[in-house]
This record gives sequence, C-alpha cells and structure tokens, in this order.
Amino acid sequence: MMEWLLLALDTVERLGARYGDARVVHIRTQTVRVRNGVVTALEESETLGLGVRALVGNGWGFSATPVLEAAAVQRAAAQAVSIALASNSAAAQRVDLGPPVTSRGVYHTPVEEDPFAVPVTRKVDLLLAADAAMAAEPRVRVRQGVLTARREHKWFANTEGARTEQVLVETGGGLSATAVHEGEIQRRSYPATLGRAQNTGGWEIVREWDLLAHAPRIAHEAAALTTADPCPAGRMTVILGGDQLALQIHESCGHPIELDRVLGSEAMYAGTSFLTPDKLGTFRYGSEVVNIVADATQPRGLGTFGWDDEGVPAQRTPIVQNGVFVGYLTSRETAARLGQTSNGSMRASGWDRIPLVRMTNVSLEPGPWPLEELLADTDHGVYLETNRSWSIDDKRYNFQFGTEIGWEIRRGHKVRLLRNCLYTGITPEFWRSCDAVADAQAWTMWGTTRCGKGQPSQIMRTGHGAAPARFRNVQVGALR
Repeated sequence: MMEWLLLALDTVERLGARYGDARVVHIRTQTVRVRNGVVTALEESETLGLGVRALVGNGWGFSATPVLEAAAVQRAAAQAVSIALASNSAAAQRVDLGPPVTSRGVYHTPVEEDPFAVPVTRKVDLLLAADAAMAAEPRVRVRQGVLTARREHKWFANTEGARTEQVLVETGGGLSATAVHEGEIQRRSYPATLGRAQNTGGWEIVREWDLLAHAPRIAHEAAALTTADPCPAGRMTVILGGDQLALQIHESCGHPIELDRVLGSEAMYAGTSFLTPDKLGTFRYGSEVVNIVADATQPRGLGTFGWDDEGVPAQRTPIVQNGVFVGYLTSRETAARLGQTSNGSMRASGWDRIPLVRMTNVSLEPGPWPLEELLADTDHGVYLETNRSWSIDDKRYNFQFGTEIGWEIRRGHKVRLLRNCLYTGITPEFWRSCDAVADAQAWTMWGTTRCGKGQPSQIMRTGHGAAPARFRNVQVGALR
C-alpha cells in the first residue's frame, strides 16, 4: 500500500504543496444481533480507500478515493491541492505544524484470540443462550444481544518522511433486558448501555464479560425496577458507578479539552468549550482527588494506537492534576498556536474523512479507596449506574444525566432499589465536589463507540477508564 501513499505525496509536492500526508485504510466489521430469541442480523462489511491532505500556503485541502489505481490516486492528490489553493485565498492566519514528524514502525493491537476467527455459529449460540436466560423473567418483554468485531489496517506517510503501519482490533457487544409491568417500562444493560461496551483486543474480552452468567441478573433487575420506588429528589451525596462515570468524563471532560473546539474551528455536535486558554494551568477544574489523563497507550482503550493520523506517536498527557486543569487534546496545528507540540490526538473515522482532534483514552485515575470502604464511609446518598439519557449544553457546562438503576445508601449499605434516577450539575462545581475515588481494583477501561464530531459527520470510538467515585451535594431527582 505504501506505493500508493508515495504516489499521492509525490503529486501534492509536484503541484506546490508545502506539506502533505496520506492514509490507506482497510476496515472490516462483523456484527451479530439477536432479539427475543431470533437472529436479526448477521452483517459483515469491508471498506478500503485512500485519503490525502495537502497544505498550500496556509490553506488545507483533502480528497479521497476508493480506487487504488495510479490515475485515481493522482486525481485525488491533485484535487486536495486544488482545494488547498482555494482555502489559502481565504486563510486568516499562518499554519504552523511545529517540528517535523518522521515516525517509522509497525503497531498491532495485542490480541489473544482473533474475534474474526471465532465461528459465527459460536457467537449466535452464546447470544441465544443469554437470551433464553433472560426470558425466564416473565416481565421481560424485549431481550437484545449483540457481538461486534472490528479490524482497521492503516498505512500512513507524509512528506516529512513518516512511514507507519498499524492494525487496530476491537471486540464489543452486550445484552439488554426491557421489562414491562402495569404501564411501567424499565431497561437494564450489561456490561454497559447496549452498544457502548467495546475495547481493543480479541475474543478474550467477551470471555471475561461472561454474558451468560450476567443475563439472569439484568433480567431480574429490569423486572424489579418496574415496581421500585422513584428516585428521591434533593441535594445529596452521589456515588457514580464506573460505567456511568465513563460517560460523565466523556461529555464534561473529554469534549471541552479538544483544542479545536476551544479555538473555535470546530463546533459541530458537541459545541465549543468553556476551557479557554487563559485557564490552562490555573483553573480549579475539580477537587484535589481528581486526576484525569489522556493516554493513548493504555491497554484495551478504544483510543489506543501506535500513531495518530498525523503520524504523531501515542502518548500520555496529564489533563487535570490534583484538580487543576493542565492540558488539552491537540493536533500539530492547534498545539503550535499554544507554543506546544502535538500530543497525538488527530484521528479520522475512515479513509474518506479528514482527521480531527479526537479523544484518545480520557480517564479518571484511580484513588486509594476500596469500593467496599467507600460505600461503608457513606452515611446517606444514592449509588447510580449505567446511562439511560444525557444532555449537556454547547459549552460543556450545564448537564443532566439519567441512569438505568440506582440504590439508596444508608449507613454504608445499599438499602433500597430506585428507578428513573437523574442528576444535574455544572461541570466544574460537580468535579470540585468529588471527595473520593475507588481504587485500581474497581477501575475499568470502558469504551464509547459512537462519539460524533465534524461535518460531514464522523463517528469515532473513544476510551474512558474509571472507578466508582463519590460526589457531595449533587442535585438528584426522578425522570418524569
């Protein structure tokens, strides 16, 4: 594939670009779905193509082609240069990319068992068995299961000498049970909200989830929720389970640290950001127990790779240290505007999309508390788990999250099941109220599979490590 990349780069340089890069990307996906004892989907797809960027003066251009032939590659490269020339005529400021990127090497996601080598019949049998286990609960009316495998093989080169190849493998899936009783509808999911449970790695991830063992529990919980008490309203202590906290991190920490949003060059889907550059290094984002990192090297993260789509090596970047905001997610261009170098956060969803600043693995570092001790130390509050709904404003400031399930805590014990729970807050106030984070034993790398950004739209996968954490004086209520 490298010959096509070099042909594209030769073309953009010959036509006057001062910088160019190109990617060939081959993506294969496989999905198996079961609903109420019936296989509803056996899907497999592949896509292959080349995308090329060109920088002429201070204008960017991008073009792509699914045809890996000389004429098509040269045509795409020429079109990228033509678009860059037009963009340069309206450029408002100089584009500085910082130091040259000359990465070389090969990276492969560590995999114990290739998910594509697992027979489809084995996957179907697992989902049908889990479905049957959920069907034992009479109130459960809708049972769903899904298993997904994804492989992305990517080659990258630029005009500065970078040449990389990487194979990224993901495995995902999960179960959900929806129960109905006297007009009340409730759902429980496992391992997380259905469709959001995914990691880099192989079939060993599914084995560890042990879907069949958890199927009866989620069916029972869904049924129990139909007659559970509504979540009480008021300001109180909240402990968020790790899966719910992962989405909280994604929405209120991950999106506002994307530097292109901060600088105003991106606002689609998730808006801009309240974390303006004057806050860097001084703003009290959270309490002293809050430490957040963006780490593209963490095992099993959906934001784990060898190099980003500018050829910058994967790395670990502090975002919040002891509650103080200290870092952004950056590209070569945005980092240079702050006098920094890129921390490798540029990714595209495929060969036909231009790279954007995207979350890698934005994670809350574990604290010192064993989970049992954290619960025992809580006199009164609620424990909330698994996202059901969410809303946040376009500055990533005011938010509201609903969860599938909750429990009232009294004197260190879960004493009452709660349904239709929600909590609201203002991002910095919320994180400043965090007074305890569970330890590494309770910490899990979660995956978000459908993070939208850009126009045209790009759906990206991001990782968020989290353990349950406690927040004081949070506004809690019940969904209506």
